[in-house]
Amino acid sequence: MKELNINVHHVTRVEGHGNITVNARNGKLEEIIWSIPESPRFFEAMFRGRSYEDVTWMTPRICGICSIAHSTASIQATEAAFGVEISEQTLLLRKLLFHAETLQSHVLHFYFLAAPDFLGVGSVFPLVDTHTEVVLRALRLKKLANDLADLIGGRKTHPLTCVVGGFAKLPEVSELKAMRQKLVQAMDDMQETVKLFKGLEIPNFTRETEYIALKDPKEYAFINGDIASTDTGSTSINSYLDITNEFCVPHSTAKFSKHNRDSYMVGALARFNNNARQLSPAAQKAAEELGLKAICHNPYMISIAQIVETIHVIEDAINLIDKLTVRGLRGEKPPVKVRAGRGIGAVEAPRGILFHDYTYDDKGILVNANCVIPTNQNHNNIQKDMETLVPEIIDQSQEEITLRLEMLVRAYDPCISCSTHFLKVKFTQ
Repeated sequence: MKELNINVHHVTRVEGHGNITVNARNGKLEEIIWSIPESPRFFEAMFRGRSYEDVTWMTPRICGICSIAHSTASIQATEAAFGVEISEQTLLLRKLLFHAETLQSHVLHFYFLAAPDFLGVGSVFPLVDTHTEVVLRALRLKKLANDLADLIGGRKTHPLTCVVGGFAKLPEVSELKAMRQKLVQAMDDMQETVKLFKGLEIPNFTRETEYIALKDPKEYAFINGDIASTDTGSTSINSYLDITNEFCVPHSTAKFSKHNRDSYMVGALARFNNNARQLSPAAQKAAEELGLKAICHNPYMISIAQIVETIHVIEDAINLIDKLTVRGLRGEKPPVKVRAGRGIGAVEAPRGILFHDYTYDDKGILVNANCVIPTNQNHNNIQKDMETLVPEIIDQSQEEITLRLEMLVRAYDPCISCSTHFLKVKFTQ
């Protein structure tokens, strides 16, 4: 009769704190819980009463890993509220900057956080001796991502140049051309990355769920588009509350979400499942080599989807630089006319779809905000995956079950500290 007493406090190699609890007595599973003990930081409350310009600089501080995503979604929401139209140059630069963060985050995850699981070690440090070239490759890619973010955003994290309506500072064309060459060279490192992961054993586990991501008919969506579901089709980002349906659970300080089913997934695999046909040629070839086909229901393949996306963003970044250098860069200082209104911004952060929803008064002071974080949307899906996985592997040892559960959590690449709220608070004077 199986006895299990698994208590992981806290899962390692993830951002933030999350706990796994599994108990079985006399062969009967009593509880399987994915719990979040992180303290909510109530950023939305901090934004209230602040000028839109202050909000622009505050929102990237929600997360040090996803700062560009928060910055972009925030600026989009403000622009939507004020009716600001951006230029093609600004759109191209935003896409390029956004690719920097996707590259930063994905490389961090599939090399430094996930790869040790597949290579049988507890962290990346033993790999310095046993897989030196792999570690050096990871560091080269990470540096490239940081340098691209620095070039477009003004520094490697928490961007400085992004403002409502445009950019406060532009890169030089010569700098863009030099960056293009580095991106071309990085494709060799990504081909080696594909070879490495092609030879690794990915756990075989499937659970059908709903996959939600942005979708744009013109491109593989990161900062534009409608909300797409593999279950229900597409809807406007203005209907995001009908999709996310956040709710509280007693064992978590982070909200959970559900839509058409008991749970849904966001992130690289959700984007792939909705938009695979819009990947760049090199990314589609990599997906085929790695055995990734839409629709994939194996959450352990999230890391593989991230590798495919990394190739896509490098290839697309090269194309964006070509467009920018052909056009030439021109200084832009578009006027921002403040008005009362509500605006919603939606982007695909590395870990999934992110929403910022702002309401301003006629002086440009923020009076209400709502931020729906990707990892919060994934918590419920992690829980449901665990509930399905444990009975399937119950005959394995407690150590093996624990590792598989930790690998499952790490596959989602959770950014737990991004939590912005927990409950609704009414302030009275």
